[in-house]
Amino acid sequence: MLYCEPVGFSDAHPPDTRQDLTGLFTEKPQSGEVTVGENITFVAKVNAESLLKKPTIKWFKGKWMDLASKSGKHLQLKETYDRNTKVYTFEMHIIAAKANFAGAYRCEVSSKDKFDSCNFDLTVHEMGKGQPAVLLMFSDFCSSTDGNEDSGELDFSTLLKKRTVQVHTDVDVDVWNILSQAPPSEYEKIAFQYGITDLRGMLKRLKKMKKEEKKSEAFLKKLDPAYQVSKGHKIKLAVEVANPDIEVKWLKNGQEIQPTGRYIFESVGNMRYLTINHCSLADDAAYSCKVGDEKCTTELFVQEPPVLIVKNLEDQMVMKGERVELECEVSEEGANVKWEKDGVELTRDESFKYRFKKDGCKHVLIINEATKEDCGHYKVKTNGGESVAEVLVQEKELEVYQSIADLTVKAKDQAVFKCEVSDENVRGTWYKNGVEVKPDARVNITHIGRIHKLTIDDVKPEDEGDYTFVPDGYAFNLSAKLSFLEVKIDYVPRQDPPKIHLDCVGRTAESTIVVVAGNKLRLDVPITGDPAPTVIWTKGEKVVTEGDGRVHVETTKGHCVFTIECAERQDEGIYSVVVRNPAGEDTADIHVKVVAKLLCDFNYESQTFFKKINNDSCVVQWEPPQFDGGQPIIGYVLERKKLKSYRWMRLNFDPYPETTYEAKRMIEGVSYEMRVYAVNSIGMSRHSPASQPFVPIAPTSEPLGLCVDDVSDTSITLKWRRPERIGSAELEGYGVEYCKEGTDEWIPAMKGLTERTSTVIKGLTTGDKLQFRVRAYNMAGPSAPATLAQPVTIREIMQRPKIWLPRNLRQTLIKKVGDTVNIVIPFQGKPRPKVTWSKEGKPLDPTFANVRNSEVDTILFIRRTERKHSGKYELQVQIENVEDKAAVTLQIVDLPGPPEALKIVDTWGFNVALEWQPPKDNGNCEITGYTVQKADKKTMEWYTVHDQYRRTHCVVSDLIMGNEYVFRVYSINFVGLSPDPCCTKDSVYIQKTGIVYKPPNYKDHDFSEAPKFTRPLVDRSVIAGYNATLSCAVRGIPKPKVTWYKNKMDITNEAKYRMISKQGVLTLEIRKPCPFDGGVYTCKAVNDSGEDTVECKLEVRRK
Repeated sequence: MLYCEPVGFSDAHPPDTRQDLTGLFTEKPQSGEVTVGENITFVAKVNAESLLKKPTIKWFKGKWMDLASKSGKHLQLKETYDRNTKVYTFEMHIIAAKANFAGAYRCEVSSKDKFDSCNFDLTVHEMGKGQPAVLLMFSDFCSSTDGNEDSGELDFSTLLKKRTVQVHTDVDVDVWNILSQAPPSEYEKIAFQYGITDLRGMLKRLKKMKKEEKKSEAFLKKLDPAYQVSKGHKIKLAVEVANPDIEVKWLKNGQEIQPTGRYIFESVGNMRYLTINHCSLADDAAYSCKVGDEKCTTELFVQEPPVLIVKNLEDQMVMKGERVELECEVSEEGANVKWEKDGVELTRDESFKYRFKKDGCKHVLIINEATKEDCGHYKVKTNGGESVAEVLVQEKELEVYQSIADLTVKAKDQAVFKCEVSDENVRGTWYKNGVEVKPDARVNITHIGRIHKLTIDDVKPEDEGDYTFVPDGYAFNLSAKLSFLEVKIDYVPRQDPPKIHLDCVGRTAESTIVVVAGNKLRLDVPITGDPAPTVIWTKGEKVVTEGDGRVHVETTKGHCVFTIECAERQDEGIYSVVVRNPAGEDTADIHVKVVAKLLCDFNYESQTFFKKINNDSCVVQWEPPQFDGGQPIIGYVLERKKLKSYRWMRLNFDPYPETTYEAKRMIEGVSYEMRVYAVNSIGMSRHSPASQPFVPIAPTSEPLGLCVDDVSDTSITLKWRRPERIGSAELEGYGVEYCKEGTDEWIPAMKGLTERTSTVIKGLTTGDKLQFRVRAYNMAGPSAPATLAQPVTIREIMQRPKIWLPRNLRQTLIKKVGDTVNIVIPFQGKPRPKVTWSKEGKPLDPTFANVRNSEVDTILFIRRTERKHSGKYELQVQIENVEDKAAVTLQIVDLPGPPEALKIVDTWGFNVALEWQPPKDNGNCEITGYTVQKADKKTMEWYTVHDQYRRTHCVVSDLIMGNEYVFRVYSINFVGLSPDPCCTKDSVYIQKTGIVYKPPNYKDHDFSEAPKFTRPLVDRSVIAGYNATLSCAVRGIPKPKVTWYKNKMDITNEAKYRMISKQGVLTLEIRKPCPFDGGVYTCKAVNDSGEDTVECKLEVRRK
């Protein structure tokens, strides 16, 4: 359908009525041309450096078509953000352009209280032709916006179901009627006058209405052009037909509707109703009522309530390769949501990187195998709110729980190298002197969970060497040395002295054995000697025995083993082992050091935890723990979480060596908590207590428009406006400071802060030149100052006196007696002028009227006025020899007195002539008229003959002969009627003329009439269980006797039925009918002049 606009309208862009255009665009989209089937891209750029929040952009086609719902195969909207330049880039890609894409477009960007827009055009050329394509406003009527293959068509048809007709008019004004009768050139003026926002939609409907202006034979009243209903509510469509007996059909999008529980048909006289219960989005359609070949159509718009986010997203920190699930909960099942990452909308790509899951009110974004590129802020949006969460992806670090140890073994023994790492999925390779070890009959390599083993059976001298384990994919290795101990047995007749062998028994480079507190300490010392020596262990001068359950001493052939279960700090020290036999003795010292993980004891009393807080970051500082666990601290790890969340997010993965850290990438306005871990070579401590909650915020921008409003010898008045940017924190107030010229010391002008945007600073020294500045304060602290352009000299400036007489006082001020007079007259003048009031040249008496003066105005106050207060009041404002004057005239009015000298001048026929004089007291204002009344002396009931009569004489006519009358007159002025009237002293008698009345003779008329039904019964179909009524109307004189029949059986005496007759309307009420009650019902009316019958069919349907 080709859209044709009325004269006076074009497809030009509507004027932008928003006044706060701030120039947010750094690059605006430009008009372009494209050939059918080709692609084109429009680009808009916005600098976000001065913006508090991310800007929101909308793309429109024409005046009102939002393109966000049109994304699909022909239209794509993209968004990117450059963190270095802080510039947002918004792109609109039109793919495989069609002819109906041509037209005017608009791009709007907004951020809080800032707004900007830009108009541009798209011209689409035919293939091989240079002519622009015709704009088809309502083509492709079957296109969809639900994301199917036709999604992305830039047509207007589907928006007919999305918009509502917004017509804001007065109650008694019919805008449709005004538009239909007005010329096209007046349409825009009418739209502006009555607040019509959807003029194009109304013109489309008006065009249909003008086509249907011809008289309808089937309908007395058609359906309204459009109906609107909220989702879940019910709506009733009403139409009035000409024939009360005719049946109608209801259609939805051209398909006939069958009556169900949701669709209810009603027929009441000429009215036909369609009721739709529990409206859903599926009921948003065009509805028609069809009578024969004629029908009327309307459109029903179902408004969907906003979808709120009930449960917000949670921040998450995962390891690389793990699965991420971001879950939120909305207020309505099946609602549509939009996911964004760093401002860019997420879609299902070919690799299924992102998956979107719906489960009732829950919506889940799933990221498979997270990578470092998936770090960022993820946002979920609905039409009623949004929620943001941060995802951090950590590289997996392989931790070594147990390293391989050096071994010394004898021939034929077994050597086992064992290590344990943090990831059970990590594989590795064993090397001997740089050559890979292959398993064979003697060499066995195993990998069970996190434990890797290399086992060598039947050790030989050639097995000696350096063994290394290299985890796959990690740039480090674990090494140990295998030493072969060759045992030689010499048969010597003499004894062998004892010997301690400590070459390879777990010693470090410092000859110290380090054990972690809580672990098992085992000292395995090889010894030799013949005969077998005895072993004694000592610590200092004390011999170590098995006094407690933690110490075990064991001696075997060739070895002595010293074991301490669950090592503690007091186990640290130098242990000596002494071996003796008859051939001699040997002694060795072993240094044991017990280290522990850190137990944090952070102290926050000596300094503030947060040094600086910005809008998206904060600087946090802490003190080292009091105990380092026996090993030096190598760094710290920080975590943060949202206040209402339970998930802590790690900020750094490598230990941070300093005690001051800047945490970034926070969301302004969201409350956070932080905590710290200390790290030494043994591991990580317990976390510190959580910090006090804090909110990342930034100070406001500087106040605007600072200026001097007034200055005197000792004070100054300053005024300013609110800052342009407030931020997410509330504005606490303003601080005002001043500084003497030539100094740098700023002195507070007041204690604390002021919430007003103006202030008076008093107690200043006359003649000082001062500079003033104002700063706005919020939770983040003071803003940048707003400073006056130049210093101000504290000295009052002479100003001539001037009276500003209000316009309403330039004419006579009229008040009624008893009213209150409150006259306020502003003036100017410096220094403060002298104010004088006078009346008729005499000073005002304080008991006569009250006068109140201030520096800028004067008030004349009279609590209760009297007639004596009328007159001319003069006001004089004087400074030394300079003065100004003004006068105010006050008129106090009251009710008038009664007229005087009312008399009867003449009498003739049925008429009387009256005459009177004006009242002596007119109430201090003009007499506007008189009220003349008459009364019959028999009843003395007064009737008004003339009201607001201007003359002082009148004629009273149409008097009744034989009656005697008296008369009275009231006077009227601005206030009202006079309290008392003036009455005639004499009465007037109207004489009879003597005419005899002869009444005419009339023949009695026969009013009898046979019964006749004026409104017949109508066939009905009802639902079982609900009361049903059958109605008809009958006339007849005398009143006919009515009898009801069902299937020709008299039902007068049956309790199930109730017969009602009222003013000729006959009603049969059937209580809770069942299918058995269906049939033919007959109503019969009989009187002396005849009889008449009418019948109908009743169908009772089951529920």
